Amino acid sequence: MSLQDKVGEMTQLSIDMVSVGDPYNLKEPHQLDTAKLRHVLLDLRVGSLLNVGGHAYSLQHWREIITTMQRIAMEEKPTGIPVLYGIDAIHGANYTLGSTLFPQQIGLAATWNPALAYETARITAYETRASCIPLNFSPVLDIGRDPRWPRLWETFGEDVLLASRMGTSMVQGYQGTQLNDPYQVAACMKHFLGYSLPRTGKDRTPAYVPERQLREYVLPPFEAAIKAGAATVMINSAEMNGIPVHANPRILKDLLRDELGFRGVAMTDWEDIKLLVTRHRVAKDYKEAIKLAINAGIDLSMVPVDLEYTALLKELVEEGEIPMWRIDEAVRRLLTLKFELGLFENPYYPAAQYPDFASEKHQQASYRAASESITLLKNEENLLPLRPGQRLLVCGPTANSLIALNGGWSRTWQGTDPRYDT
Repeated sequence: MSLQDKVGEMTQLSIDMVSVGDPYNLKEPHQLDTAKLRHVLLDLRVGSLLNVGGHAYSLQHWREIITTMQRIAMEEKPTGIPVLYGIDAIHGANYTLGSTLFPQQIGLAATWNPALAYETARITAYETRASCIPLNFSPVLDIGRDPRWPRLWETFGEDVLLASRMGTSMVQGYQGTQLNDPYQVAACMKHFLGYSLPRTGKDRTPAYVPERQLREYVLPPFEAAIKAGAATVMINSAEMNGIPVHANPRILKDLLRDELGFRGVAMTDWEDIKLLVTRHRVAKDYKEAIKLAINAGIDLSMVPVDLEYTALLKELVEEGEIPMWRIDEAVRRLLTLKFELGLFENPYYPAAQYPDFASEKHQQASYRAASESITLLKNEENLLPLRPGQRLLVCGPTANSLIALNGGWSRTWQGTDPRYDT
């Protein structure tokens, strides 16, 4: 592999970068721009792409998208290395129209049932892989202890043991016993480490976590997921104890690799390397930010919307600012993941191999998870259980709203598109 091949493998771009027209105009049917796609795959040698907030498609369209990407990558690129496509299938294959949706993680936690967590993840993996997508940015293993934090509902709540058990079950449900199984996906535990405990309560802002608290409350779910074989990890966007995690080798190397023994791919979240310049102010420019992050231990950058990343990373290697062994280490992990997923042999499978997509038995599993997640907080005047035959008026703005019931990551990022409210 050339240096361009290697830095391309370490780059993840948004599907917007290879699409026609305005990606935020949800009324326009989506089309790949094959000229842009060829530039990204053949010239820049980019090895990974990801989905973004407004792209929910039919099963057939997903299959067309991924098939086109893989054919260009494997038939026209000199190395023939397949694309690694990632997606946030958080509570079901939520970006595939008609797929089975499940309770959010906080709802699953309320079931206290790891077997249900396993089953929901297994079905999510099945329906995600039916869409030809092999990498899922889930589960969230952050501890939910601050109700001000806007992503609390994406966690398993405040209990460390419960989060560890449920998280492990989801990893096992996603990945099964072999990643090259056509019904499994690679899991991504996130967000390592301290992401859910910002001092202000605002997302992606600084956290101050004493070492004892870190090890007693924050670390255990990740440690359990690593022991369960989680294939990838997404890093905390913010800073912890005064140091941006993306530029902290103590966290990314000493703790994650040496102490916990993680051997998979470490990736950024959305535009996090650039945040080392624009938010954290620890780098003078984008190029220095890339140097800090890669040398700290980042393997794959969710860039995701600029085309200069590969050129800057290549320059840093040529100038000796990033050693070649660090590049080779990252690329080895990425290629290992692609081999383990079976992408070189089977980058996509026939649709007929997935007869249970959105099947009745998958819907029954969803109902079972939802029913077990219901938690009774009050029962004034013994209103419950309802008498047989009793009529009840359900009213209010969310009485018949799928948006309110499903929450975020439901066909769109925020889950608020009115097209999916009925």
